[in-house]
Amino acid sequence: MTSVLYDVPGPRARRRNGILATATIVVVLAVVAFVGWRLALTGQFTAAKWEVFSYTTVWMSILEYAWGTLRAFLLAGVLSLALGFVLAVGRLSDHSWIRIPATVITEGFRAVPVLVMMMILYYGLPTLGIAMSPYWAVVLALMVYNGSVLAEALRAGVEAIPRGQKEAGYAIGLRKSGVMTLILLPQAVRAMLPVIIAQLVVTLKDTALGFIITYHELLYYVKLLASQAELGRPILQAAFVIGGIYIVMCLLLSWLANVVEKRSRRSPKRHDEEPDPAADDESTMTEAIAAQKSTGKF
Repeated sequence: MTSVLYDVPGPRARRRNGILATATIVVVLAVVAFVGWRLALTGQFTAAKWEVFSYTTVWMSILEYAWGTLRAFLLAGVLSLALGFVLAVGRLSDHSWIRIPATVITEGFRAVPVLVMMMILYYGLPTLGIAMSPYWAVVLALMVYNGSVLAEALRAGVEAIPRGQKEAGYAIGLRKSGVMTLILLPQAVRAMLPVIIAQLVVTLKDTALGFIITYHELLYYVKLLASQAELGRPILQAAFVIGGIYIVMCLLLSWLANVVEKRSRRSPKRHDEEPDPAADDESTMTEAIAAQKSTGKF
């Protein structure tokens, strides 16, 4: 069946795509086999290399450092969302004395790498007489960077909403703050939810940068295990296990995001609020007429 969205590939294109797909699979399998062969050749699969994970104290320590990762992520995620809302509203302000500083702060925070921000907070501030713990340096660095990224996502979501939604809000007598908080931001959050969750996943992974400033999180524990000579320095084994824990946490966060997104799609309120572009101007006019009737100006 001919698609109206793209050109259906012909026999030569299908043959070429098949060859490329087969070659890609062969290359990937070859790389995996080579890595597995090198791991086996260097004795990375021996029981002695994995013995470290047979101790209860090691797993208790992993749980402790995993909590360090999670508590930094949870607080940084909440603060990032709060900062993102503030900066997004500031960038959408009609007042230049609010919009310009919010724009400068957003662009500045987005341009500075998270690791550089952590090092400034942890190593730079003490030169000014301000001491900061590794935990707060990680949390604040993640907050300012991810908050500025989320601000841009929220701003894009608000600007993507049909203009009639805003005009309808003003027509029924709402002030700008009411239009923003009751109409625009809820729809922007729902529309940009996948982007917001994706950025939170990035926030979770970026907590691993905290080991540079000696924050006790999972990657820091990998470094500790890798330095244990009496255990055979199991750096690859520790990296595999900790990497698996990061993958599980990210998958759980993505699963939660999918659940929230599916529930919001099934919400009857969402269907009631679903904008109809074709009827957008008409609905705006209807609301305006209703508002004028209520004030006796019709």
